[in-house]
Amino acid sequence: MFSKDEWTQLEFLKNKRELEKDGVKVVLIDTILKPIEYVETMIYNPPLMEQFPLNSVFVFYCDTGKTTKERLEYYKKKFPKYRCISLKGGRGYFRPNLQLFDKLDKNE
Repeated sequence: MFSKDEWTQLEFLKNKRELEKDGVKVVLIDTILKPIEYVETMIYNPPLMEQFPLNSVFVFYCDTGKTTKERLEYYKKKFPKYRCISLKGGRGYFRPNLQLFDKLDKNE
């Protein structure tokens, strides 16, 4: 899960679900003042971000994902007590209708 510095939208949704089951907060961080519809985002604000629990994961996004990928080392130094990830493709590749569904048991 944390072997890469970038998550696709699908990885973000899957990892968020798994981590939040374990009580880890995963926050999508808006670095361009353009929120993504249909998903909770937070504007980049270091003082507020530092109020999250120390095991939180910050997933940074921009328009294309290139800038946040380039700045990821900066974010990691700025927030050394948190996990920092870049959203691959950024806001431009985020599909608002992409959803995860639980598999149903065939006997149900």
